Amino acid sequence: MPHSSASDSAPPAEPLTASAPELLAPWRRFRGLAPFLRMSVADEDLRPLAQALLAQVDRSPGDATLWLNLSLVMQCLEQAELGLAMQAQALELQRVYRIHATCTPPTRRLLMLMVPGDLAANTPLECLLEGSDIELIFYYLGSAAQPFAAPIPEHDAVLVALGDSDENAPLLTALEQALAQWGRPVLNAPALIPRTRRDRLSALLQGAPGVSMPPIVQVQRSKLAEVAAQRAQAATLFADCAFPLIVRPVGSQAGRDLARITQPQELAEYLARVPEPAFFVAPFIDYRSADGLYRKFRIAMVDGRPYVSHMAVSAHWMVHYVNAGMYEDAAKRAEEARFMDDFDAFCAHHQAAFAAIQERLPLDYYCMDAAQAADGRLLVFEIDHIMVVHAMDSAALFPFKQRHMAKLRAAVRDLLLRRTGALPGAALSAPPDSSAPSPQP
Repeated sequence: MPHSSASDSAPPAEPLTASAPELLAPWRRFRGLAPFLRMSVADEDLRPLAQALLAQVDRSPGDATLWLNLSLVMQCLEQAELGLAMQAQALELQRVYRIHATCTPPTRRLLMLMVPGDLAANTPLECLLEGSDIELIFYYLGSAAQPFAAPIPEHDAVLVALGDSDENAPLLTALEQALAQWGRPVLNAPALIPRTRRDRLSALLQGAPGVSMPPIVQVQRSKLAEVAAQRAQAATLFADCAFPLIVRPVGSQAGRDLARITQPQELAEYLARVPEPAFFVAPFIDYRSADGLYRKFRIAMVDGRPYVSHMAVSAHWMVHYVNAGMYEDAAKRAEEARFMDDFDAFCAHHQAAFAAIQERLPLDYYCMDAAQAADGRLLVFEIDHIMVVHAMDSAALFPFKQRHMAKLRAAVRDLLLRRTGALPGAALSAPPDSSAPSPQP
């Protein structure tokens, strides 16, 4: 599952009891990732719901929304191939889906430009704006030659939600031209998104005041194989390269096939089990605190301002919130509460780092995974706009998160209101012709 952040403050969602047939009716509406993530966070079994939706879609094979909801369930159940096949079926039927606002008319209508793909392909903004007065319009783009193959719905602003990848590069280039004269505010300009690729980001942040980010290079499999066979030294990969190394496939997310490699034999074993053509390689930075534990935090940046999402404490260098013991260990939760409550002081200490990052990566909304380096600088692991930030953890276990996530939710909403430049509740005028595909509304 993708839930690697934690928080509370969303309005209560309608209860989900997968075994209750009467709850199938709501699934004729598009729900996005949020309800399935909520079930996962609550440790509910998604399989009965998947079975019920399968039976329903068998009776209504032309219902695109059912197909797309079922695709999300299957991907959450780690049935990626099946889930993506169901997504393709949904998109064959329909390219535009809506998560309706809590009010009519909605305060704002945000057009989210998406690409087909797995749970890490696009910005999961619905996990943050669940139950809000903002209508989210999921628009699945076509090819680079014809991105807007479906009619463009009326909207007040656009968010470029697709992430960076080799496959998306032509589409992002096409969007640069299409959105240049769009006539509506554009959040996360497509020209900026390629900067989030790990090696480009590392190069971008070298020398930034208050920032520490290890050099990251893309290396072809054949070159790593030479090092693994000891026919070449690690130093041939990049300047001053030495074991231990961090290795991961290009394009991987959520720690998939991420490994710490300490010697050539380990590298050979890694390559034997990971058949990818290219990898990102970086030196391992030991960021343990004095007590021997690793601490990593997720921060959302909204219009250049940092908002805390979570802080995880783990004995393992690869820190993921869901397996760091945060749900089981009250002492870790108490430490996280102190960190979040003292976040203003943390931001003051790292003010220069945040300013430097924003100057070099002026996206409107993104998230970063980071730690504090031994020398006091902000140690950046990753930055992009497709990380999951949600407001779904138990208020009983995490009562301190509610107020912090309320700030983040409000900041995203306020960003949209500021950029649209209208008073809250005032709907903007419709595009001149929203009934036909067009490169400009």
